[in-house]
Parts: sequence; structure tokens; C-alpha cells
Amino acid sequence: MEVKIIKTMAEYDTACERLYALIHSSEDLIPENSPIGEEMELLAILIEQYEREHYSMGAPDPIEAIKFQMEQMDLKQVDIAPLFGGKTRVSEVLNRKRPLSLKMIILLNRYLGIPLESLITGKREVHLNKSEQKKVMESSAIREYLNSNPGRLID
Repeated sequence: MEVKIIKTMAEYDTACERLYALIHSSEDLIPENSPIGEEMELLAILIEQYEREHYSMGAPDPIEAIKFQMEQMDLKQVDIAPLFGGKTRVSEVLNRKRPLSLKMIILLNRYLGIPLESLITGKREVHLNKSEQKKVMESSAIREYLNSNPGRLID
């Protein structure tokens, strides 16, 4: 197979099939520096790049992350009520009637192991106004950071 940049779904499927065939071509460990090992590595990189471009998944919604972890740990709302400050508050948060507080986020991370990134990414309504944003962007360090991390700044 000629290894090339994957541009279509058909090429993606072919690359996946080829990688699968190579992985299962031997019961022995395939050396990284062998022709087969290098082809496998290259295919994996190309497949990953195609998936990143076409199947990008953002972080989960914080409430969905909490519900997922509750399901995984077989927990009920009453079990996690102390992390929220009571039964009523946990119900309000899970029904999206009350936002997560910083304390709740920290406790959910600490006691349920939910990654902080999953608990804070849904806060799209938190923004600087235009004048504050302009003032912050005057800092060259902040400008460089945002330029090197596209997608971090959401208007």
C-alpha cells in the first residue's frame, strides 16, 4: 500500500484496514525500526490526524460528565448531595437550574475523580467585555499564548 495523506473516508477505511492487517500479521512483536513497524507508525499518525480533523470531540458537558460518573459509580443524587450542599441543590444543578460553584467543582473532582477540564468547559457564558478583552490583549505574553493555542479564546 502506498502510504499518503488521508483525504477521504474511503482512504481512511483503507488505511484502517491496512493497519489492522499489519497488527495481526504476526504473533511476534513487530520491531519499531522494521519496514512493517515504520509503516504501522506512519499509518497510525495519518489515521489519528484524519480523525482529529473530521471527528473532533470537545470536552463533555459538565452535567453530562457528572451524570456519567454517577452511573459508573452506581450513585444516586442523595449519595452526592453533600458535595453540592444538599438534596435540593444537587437536583437544581443536575436539572441545569443552578450553575456549578467553584466549591462544587473542586469537591466533584476530589471525591468523584471527574477531571476539572470536564467540569469547567461548559462555562461558555463567561466572557470579558470588549474593552476588558482589549486591555488583556495588550500583554504580549497573553497574545503569544492565544496565538499558539488557537481555539482557547471564544468570543
